[in-house]
Amino acid sequence: MNGTASNPIHLPGRVVVFDYGEVISFSPTPENRRDLLEVAGIDPTNAEVFWEAYEAGRQALDQGTLSIADYWAGIAAATGASWSPAEVHSIWAIDFVGWLSVNPGTAAVLEDLAAGGTRLALLSNAGRDFSSYFRNGSFGPLFETVVVSAEVLVVKPDAAIYRHTLDTLGITPAEMVFIDNKAENVAGAEALGITGHVFTSADGLRSFLEELAA
Repeated sequence: MNGTASNPIHLPGRVVVFDYGEVISFSPTPENRRDLLEVAGIDPTNAEVFWEAYEAGRQALDQGTLSIADYWAGIAAATGASWSPAEVHSIWAIDFVGWLSVNPGTAAVLEDLAAGGTRLALLSNAGRDFSSYFRNGSFGPLFETVVVSAEVLVVKPDAAIYRHTLDTLGITPAEMVFIDNKAENVAGAEALGITGHVFTSADGLRSFLEELAA
């Protein structure tokens, strides 16, 4: 990026609310997943059990009802692993870093929306550990509101999290545009009268937003 918006996108009277994972960010790479298994000491033959436990505890972690320590303790129990607290810190760090790679195409769309004077917000199913990164990372200043599921104790697609976001922004459903990579989360927003878009690519997102702007 050259520091200037290439194509400002102006959506007056709308707030575009972004999901984070696999919209602004890429998924963790195969290398990251391999590193996580290696640091956790998981034998490749037990990898499937590890990933099943990893996914199984994620909703409670994102809902704020499960601590990071208890989340990893559940994975240890499922896999038969035994980690010291210090080892859990290292495992958590590898996992956290895996979600920090930013999609430059989406970042460009964000910058073009901001350059067009369009209001922006973030709504993510995520643990509290991501809160500071979302608010204080390089893209944090673009968002006037950041809603993290673990902080409000409810996850998408529960209608309550969309209503909370609307209330925080002081807008009606008709004024909100919601971007998420999961169809069920977009459907949850659309059920309230919010305009939704299922993210598959930055180019597809840009086309969708430019059509709205037109």
